[in-house]
Amino acid sequence: MGLPIRIIPSKTNFNFIKYKSFALLFSLLITIAAIGLVLVKGLNFGIDFSGGIVMELRVSEDITVDNIRASLTRYGYGGALIQKVGNGGNVMIRIQPKDVESSQVEEVRKIQEILTSTVSSEMEFRKVDYVGPKVGSEFVLNGTLALVVAIIGMLVYIWFRFDWQFGLGAVISLAHDAIITLGFFSISQYDFDLTSIAAILTIVGYSINDTVVIYDRIRENLRKHRGGDMAHIINLSINETLSRTIMTVATTLLVCLALALFGGEVLRGFSMALLFGIAFGTYSSIYVAAPVLLHTGLKNIKKQY
Repeated sequence: MGLPIRIIPSKTNFNFIKYKSFALLFSLLITIAAIGLVLVKGLNFGIDFSGGIVMELRVSEDITVDNIRASLTRYGYGGALIQKVGNGGNVMIRIQPKDVESSQVEEVRKIQEILTSTVSSEMEFRKVDYVGPKVGSEFVLNGTLALVVAIIGMLVYIWFRFDWQFGLGAVISLAHDAIITLGFFSISQYDFDLTSIAAILTIVGYSINDTVVIYDRIRENLRKHRGGDMAHIINLSINETLSRTIMTVATTLLVCLALALFGGEVLRGFSMALLFGIAFGTYSSIYVAAPVLLHTGLKNIKKQY
């Protein structure tokens, strides 16, 4: 029987805690920078949050999404999100009005004239909807609440499963990941919409899963090495779960990379945010969530394990 192939050694002995001060300083600086970017540069709110026009069309099979996008871009609608829906020639267009002073009806008529004159005169406009600013502001509020409730829920779960020190470390790590992802959206200027909220929630869920694995091993090692040095126990726990962490993040990032490369323009912001956020989520599990335990007084209660 052959030996299993191991890309990552089953036993490593890296001194992660040695660089904890540098890592925490780096995390603090990049978090402050992300907050500054959001406050100064802002987010490029998509139609879900800022309002806009949603149109469903039926076109012939020989007309591609690129044809429609090129036509709209030529007339100043370069930020339109265009995607094929289902089988056949159904196309969904999400577009922000170019002329804020014109009415919704006038803006729709302009877009219809552009498409019928430059793409196809036989284009069928099956449905036109409009997302108003009031609805967009409600989406912003609900999306923010979803993120806050998710983080609070995870805090309560970690608190009951472990101790409050673990819960505090997890929340600091999750807030770090969420804020840095917001900074990514700010600097990249990808559309920030409901899909972006889903991306942040996915990143937070991935990060907490990785953090719980490390926390479980820390708690287990606290029982095995009663009275041992806390920094050594954290280092040992990270090293013991490192193979699992690297293999999990590598396979996840491969999927995110495939989405970013081949998922099309509509999924580009979502997939790039996942690619960026999951990488930072793995970093924060090792260099934020775990080292924070050294500064929460956990070493004073470790004898109970």
